[in-house]
Amino acid sequence: MTLRILAAVMAASVALPLASARATDLEVTHWWTSGGEAAAVAELAKAFDATGNKWIDGAIAGSGGTARPIMVSRITGGDPMGATQFNHGRQAEELVQAGLMRDLSDVAEKEKWKDIIRPASLLDSCTIDGKIYCAPVNIHSWQWLWLSADAFKKAGVGMPKNWNEFVAAAPALEKAGIVPLALGGQAWQSAGLFDVLLISLGGKDLYEKVYAQKDADAISGPEMAAVFKAADDARRMSKGTNVQDWNQATNMVITGKAGGQVMGDWAQGEFALAGKKAGTDYACLPGLGVNEYITTGGDAFYFPLLKDEAKSKAQAALASTLLNPATQVAFNLKKGSLPVRGDVDLAAANDCMKKGLDILAKGNVLKSTDELMSADIQKQKEDLFAEFFSSSMSAADAQKRFAKIIASAD
Repeated sequence: MTLRILAAVMAASVALPLASARATDLEVTHWWTSGGEAAAVAELAKAFDATGNKWIDGAIAGSGGTARPIMVSRITGGDPMGATQFNHGRQAEELVQAGLMRDLSDVAEKEKWKDIIRPASLLDSCTIDGKIYCAPVNIHSWQWLWLSADAFKKAGVGMPKNWNEFVAAAPALEKAGIVPLALGGQAWQSAGLFDVLLISLGGKDLYEKVYAQKDADAISGPEMAAVFKAADDARRMSKGTNVQDWNQATNMVITGKAGGQVMGDWAQGEFALAGKKAGTDYACLPGLGVNEYITTGGDAFYFPLLKDEAKSKAQAALASTLLNPATQVAFNLKKGSLPVRGDVDLAAANDCMKKGLDILAKGNVLKSTDELMSADIQKQKEDLFAEFFSSSMSAADAQKRFAKIIASAD
């Protein structure tokens, strides 16, 4: 959907208040509203307030799919916030092309972002026509299976070491009254789960053939059929979850009501808030214990063009603060994500974060689908997998529809 059409649709129904009167107040919009996320955001706000400016929190309840249209509508409708969260990739591409977003190249050059941000693809995804338009704040990876020690103990089976063992343990979990796989009802969760199955079970080459090369033969071939079969297994295992939000599904794992959840490393924030210890109360399997690759997804902040000089200066201060070493450590330890700076000390990282750092150090990283696919194609994928996981659609039919979506990708 074009910006013009999206703005016309949203402007009539959405309006949010401007930031309050102080010249250096800066409204920051984001969709981080779970307990663990709120604790992480508080670290960003504290660091920014220490600059003499004031963070005005503009949290929007719901997922990114709910928040992004509101953010876009405000920017295109002449009511821009001071800064706004988007995921790494192409979500703000049209806003930049429309001349509505601030060029941060001066800040990036002054603070040598090209030398400190790792992997370099994160800054590349902020760069359009040679200019830098966003400040990356973290590396989030989707490719994790979180497992409840209490659930497997109750079911009388050992903790799985990979996806296949997890699937094999499902009957024992069900017999004990435990949902094997917690999966929230929002479309992005279903689509994300499928992508994790693709990269973790299908492997790096298949993932890149599908999303980077758009290889029609690979997309319709037997290796992809096996991934869709795994998605069918996941659909069966997730029956009975009956929650919507991802953090509600995570809470099922925390409380032993579910055996596991395929979710990004942001789930760690919820385990930490609940006082759970990695390696004792829960286990984490990067790459589902099969192929330990992670995608370099995550979050970045974009800054709409503002006419107010004081707020423009505050924007530069916030961009600088987000990449400050101390801010990077404090925020990411609570968020469960990895820092975008390669020169910070994360000695306090838990076992799961250390696994992620080790994978990053080995270079076993790939671009996320947000970096490889347009927002429109991502939405079509979400719609497909939302239908697949809530219906009896066959895996073969889902694969055919998926092939048509990718064939239309730009």
